[in-house]
Amino acid sequence: MELSARNQITGRITSVRVDGLMAEVSVDIGGGKEIVSTITRTSAQRLDLKAGDQVTAIIKASEVLIAK
Repeated sequence: MELSARNQITGRITSVRVDGLMAEVSVDIGGGKEIVSTITRTSAQRLDLKAGDQVTAIIKASEVLIAK
């Protein structure tokens, strides 16, 4: 699948926690770094997400904050 979003980071799912209508997906992106995404429970089930799956985190934001 090709997308216009340039911020695509591959990684491996470390956990999927489902609570009610939402699911929290943690992705190890290497170098001791992790990205956590909250998606709908339905999306997590439709994608059959589970720990160990190789995935791509696609970041599309209208605002990115930088701190130093």
